[in-house]
Amino acid sequence: MKRFEYIRALEPQQAVMFATPKEASFIAGGTNLLDLMKFEIETPTKLVDVTRLELEQIEDTADGGLRIGTLVSNSDLAAHPSVIANYPVLSRAILAGATGQLRNKATTGGNFLQRTRCYYFYHTDSPCNKREPGTGCPAINGENRPLAILGTSDACIAQHPSDMAVAMRLLDATIETAKTDGSTRKIPIKDFYCLPKDTPHIENVLESGELITHVVLPAPIKGIHTYDKVRDRASYAFALVSCAAVIDADDNGNLATVRLAFGGIGTQPWRNEDVEDLLTNTQGDDDTIKQAADLLLKDAKGSGQNDFKIPLTRRLLKQVIKRALAGEGA
Repeated sequence: MKRFEYIRALEPQQAVMFATPKEASFIAGGTNLLDLMKFEIETPTKLVDVTRLELEQIEDTADGGLRIGTLVSNSDLAAHPSVIANYPVLSRAILAGATGQLRNKATTGGNFLQRTRCYYFYHTDSPCNKREPGTGCPAINGENRPLAILGTSDACIAQHPSDMAVAMRLLDATIETAKTDGSTRKIPIKDFYCLPKDTPHIENVLESGELITHVVLPAPIKGIHTYDKVRDRASYAFALVSCAAVIDADDNGNLATVRLAFGGIGTQPWRNEDVEDLLTNTQGDDDTIKQAADLLLKDAKGSGQNDFKIPLTRRLLKQVIKRALAGEGA
């Protein structure tokens, strides 16, 4: 690990001013950043400790939603009574994500900023466009079993790793930030992440020194909340394919509400609202689900070892729809 300056901030605007140099990074739980620093994948010259900021509250909003401070731990967020009662898909996604020890340290804001676990990204003796732009992507013809099939480019096929962010995408979260010029902004999560294209090292729209301060959830969505995660072992593994869903059927057995977001298959938390529209007001019959899967996966591209994710996603989508129609959650 390379030498760095350490400084502690006491309020958000102080934190962003301390982080003005491009080489500075914020640190809270550090569950991903410290690993990246140990491997010298990230080498900040300054760490700005934000753990003393008063951003650990979960508050009701005027429109019936929740405003979550960036420093709320994953454990506290998953266990919060309002989250369990009104946003159970979020609680389930977080609990599927890591060990209790990691959830106790990992923060809400930091979870959005997790970086890929692509094998080549973590091995600094290997080329990687995400780590060193212009060096190439050996994953395309190499070890790519866990990697993305949607949103990829010729420059990068790395998958997005967060379970929490998949549920947040489903729920239409808004990310609030503080900027170095003293202003703030609100970023809908659908606009937060960047596709790799030819700049895979740019993963989100945050500016240099910009700090996530809160995440706001709109009012709860009626329906059965589920989070299904297919992985290589029963616990504490990243998703091969996951699906966060809120589905509600009317008295006639028609799908009145359909929301679906997927993890493991995309370079960002993946949601296709055209798929949801296709399924809405249908009875979720096999032919309609096949059409929905075709639409979801029309641009999917396997790279060899990860080809299996395409039929696996089809099966998971069908399982989620059929189970919800039967009135069953997960």
